[in-house]
Parts: sequence; structure tokens; C-alpha cells
Amino acid sequence: MNYFRFLVFIAFALLVTVTLLNAKTSRGQSPAATKTSRDGVLRSTVKPTAAVRERRAKPTAESDFGPSLFGPAAARNALLSNELNWTFGGKQQRGWYLYTPLISRLLDTADNTPPADFASALAHWQEKSGLGPSGVLDEATLYAMVSEWQSARLKERAYPAPDQLVTAPAADFYDPSRPDELRQVERETYTAYKRMIAAAAADQSLGLALSVDGRLAPAENYLKILSSFRTREYQERLRQQSPNSGRAGLAVNSPHFTGRALDLYVGGDPVETKDSNRALQIQTPVYLWLVRNAERFGFHPYFYEPWHWEYVN
Repeated sequence: MNYFRFLVFIAFALLVTVTLLNAKTSRGQSPAATKTSRDGVLRSTVKPTAAVRERRAKPTAESDFGPSLFGPAAARNALLSNELNWTFGGKQQRGWYLYTPLISRLLDTADNTPPADFASALAHWQEKSGLGPSGVLDEATLYAMVSEWQSARLKERAYPAPDQLVTAPAADFYDPSRPDELRQVERETYTAYKRMIAAAAADQSLGLALSVDGRLAPAENYLKILSSFRTREYQERLRQQSPNSGRAGLAVNSPHFTGRALDLYVGGDPVETKDSNRALQIQTPVYLWLVRNAERFGFHPYFYEPWHWEYVN
């Protein structure tokens, strides 16, 4: 019996010795976490956990905006594009999908940009604009975009002198029966318009009907002028005819007073602000072309009306 106890004691002592020796040499690491270097020194291959966490908590500027980080933001944008509640021109608005082409232009993204990449580009823009770079196009972000679009519009609303106006040919107008006094355009604006139309006519992807001299054919309605210079009296008559148009519809101090604002036909019901009509207009090739190219010729959009463009030189 004493012999048996002695063997148990010896076994227990050996077990304790091996355990202590292993703890001393490995310092809590598994054999897989150590490596013998060429100089024979046993070195750990595991990076300190705290250091890794610290680096992840403070990523570089580039990784801050990696597309993989913006999955939740992309999902939120998919909802808000149709459901965001906001106000403009005294009217309640819903969603921002009607301004997607202008937003893409602002962010320098393509129409088919993946949602996470769009959110990443948006986060960059938000940071440059002094907003939190969440990648979510929320109410504050949309108002900041609207402010930028509006700031690019005409500031001066003075009447042009008579010698600053030209009467454009009836063929340039969507309604060729429009009287002479409603076919006046500020001279430089008309020159810029003709240059822009020539560029659009040369773009075969638009499929515009052209006459033999390369100009828009009489039967072609796209990009024809709907309205140009309007007197205050004429504008007031329009307001009386549309009493529910609101501030976003027919301005009291309209840029049309300058002769440098042009309403152009881009599809659908020419100047109808219903969401369903504007949703159709923002998808037409000519509208998308204007968003991408009009600024080269000095024209800037009124974001709320796809047909309205102002010459700002």
C-alpha cells in the first residue's frame, strides 16, 4: 500500500513539474503561436491584441471610406430615396429619387454605381461639406445639396435692356406659334444655347431628328425652347392662372425676367411639376445629357424643374 502511494506521489510531482515548465517557456501561447528564428531564439508570431484593436479604431483616411464599410448606409439610402420627408417651396416633399442624376453629378459617380460605392462617395462629399461622413443621404445632406445647386443659379434678376434681347426664330420653340414678344432671349444666352444644341445634335447617342444642315429638325421637340424672357406682368398672369403652384412653381421674382433663363423640352408634360411627370423627365437621354454637359456652355439647372436652365457666365 505504501508502495502504491509512493508511485501516485511521483506521478503527481512529474505532472506539476511539466505544467510549470510549459507555462514558463510558452508564457501562455500555444506552440503554433511561437516560431524559432535563425538565431535560435523562440519568438512569438502573434501580434499584440491591444495594438490591433487600436489600429482598427483609427483607420487611415482611405479605409475610412472603403465601400465594404457602407453596407448599412446603402440600405438606408435605398429607403430614404423614396421615403425621406422634407420641405421645399412651402410644399411637403417625399424622397430624393427625382434628383438622382444631379446627385450623381455632384458626387462624380456613374448612374450604375453600386449602392455601397455611392454611399462611400457620399461620405467623402459630406466630409468636404462639413457634415458627418455617414454615407447616408439624410435630410441635412439633401438640404446641403440643394443649397449648392441653388447657389450656382442666377443672382441678378434685373431686366435686360432692349438691345440685349434678340427674337429667336419660331423654329427654335416647342410651340412655333408663340408670338414674337414671347420668343425673346438675352443675346449671349441665345448664342450659348445654339452652341449647346449643336453639340447635342452632333451626339448620335441622343438620336435627335436633324435637318440637312445638322440642326434640330422642325418635327423634333426635344431641347426646343418652351419659354424664355417673360415680363413681370406676364409672370403675374401665369401665377393667377395657377394659384396653387406655390413658391417652387412660379416665382414672384423669376429669373425669366432676365432673358437668361430657358425652359427646354426634356420629355413628358413640358412644365408639370407632379412627381410622376418629373420621374419620367429625369430618365430621358436629353435630360441626362444636359446634366452632364450643360455647364460646359454656361447653363446651370434649377434642380426642382428638370426643364429649367439658367445661363450663368
